[in-house]
Amino acid sequence: MGTTRQFDRSRRAFVATGIAAGSAALAGCITGDGSGGSGDEDSYTVTMAPMGEVEFDGVPEDAFVTFTQYADMAVALGHGDAVTTLFAPEMSGSTMNKFYDRLEGVSFDWAGLENPLEDGVTKEELYNYESDVHFLDPSYVLTTQDDWAQSDVEEIAETVGPWIGSYHSGVQSEPAEAYADSYEYYTLWELFETVAAVFREAQRYEDLAAVYEDLRSHIESNLPSGDERPTVARVTLGDGVFYAYHLNTSGFWQAETRPLGAHDALADVEWSGDWGEVDYETMLDADPDVILHLWGITSNYDVEGVRERLENHAAGSELAAVRNDRVVASGMRYQGPIMNLFQLEMTAKQLYPEQFGEWPGYESGASYPEIPEGEQLFDRQRVADIVTGA
Repeated sequence: MGTTRQFDRSRRAFVATGIAAGSAALAGCITGDGSGGSGDEDSYTVTMAPMGEVEFDGVPEDAFVTFTQYADMAVALGHGDAVTTLFAPEMSGSTMNKFYDRLEGVSFDWAGLENPLEDGVTKEELYNYESDVHFLDPSYVLTTQDDWAQSDVEEIAETVGPWIGSYHSGVQSEPAEAYADSYEYYTLWELFETVAAVFREAQRYEDLAAVYEDLRSHIESNLPSGDERPTVARVTLGDGVFYAYHLNTSGFWQAETRPLGAHDALADVEWSGDWGEVDYETMLDADPDVILHLWGITSNYDVEGVRERLENHAAGSELAAVRNDRVVASGMRYQGPIMNLFQLEMTAKQLYPEQFGEWPGYESGASYPEIPEGEQLFDRQRVADIVTGA
């Protein structure tokens, strides 16, 4: 690990490093005895690119959260109450609870949370929140927000609270130029390990990671041979266009599809951004067996309405997935560990019903469907006990 840089901070208890250029960070790495070399037995460091080594002198009680994966991670670690902000809270929070409804004693109170991205991220906003930690990639700030410089990022880390996040790990996109030499990409579960280190909840992380490994192993060992796997398009229907995402490429946005090894119907279609736009002609050329409608389980989309729109469209009605009633509600790309477990189970059943049991379908606005215990791909009670500390 690199050298920890510390800053004098009179107003806040948390001390963060700035950007440690060229650091070879390990997700969730905590140094030595957790003292961080400061002589304070309660302090500890967490290492992650591009932030470098970040030092805390206590577990965060107020967390600035943007994308849903970090809120889901906080809930999974027993720290959901620390979340004070959330991107699109009504959509994100209600979707999280659709999954949590199947876990005894687990819920997330999102009412009253503000969307920190609604009017862009500003230093004034972050000073007003006075958060103990910002679960947001500083590279995201530099690449998407006007009037931010690396010096502003370091100012917030010094005077308010540290940054922890890796936005570009979603599809392994290019980071801001300032971090080109220090950026590293993480899987969803490596990101979760880092957040667990921030909250000092290593045991909860390990226990949930064991559930995930069991689920993934079960799925991978029961997949049919390659020629028996369907062609799949992972898209969101817009106005005359499909917003498209690949299935099997690197990045945690594909955490619920890549392990399933289906054939990406749009594998040969390229785009330069984090997602692409394809027209009906391209979709007809690809003609997928299954359409996974991303965001379909959120309150923003009515999957029955999506099917109806496709059925009533001259080109859409010709798609095999539409004709064979295999347009299904998919989850969120901003998924944390609990969501990932459910979304893996959901997608496995949608793509391979003979191997993993029939998907019962999803009714828009409802909770994640009830699945008989014998057909569940992971143990709900085991997960609930880990999260609640039972």
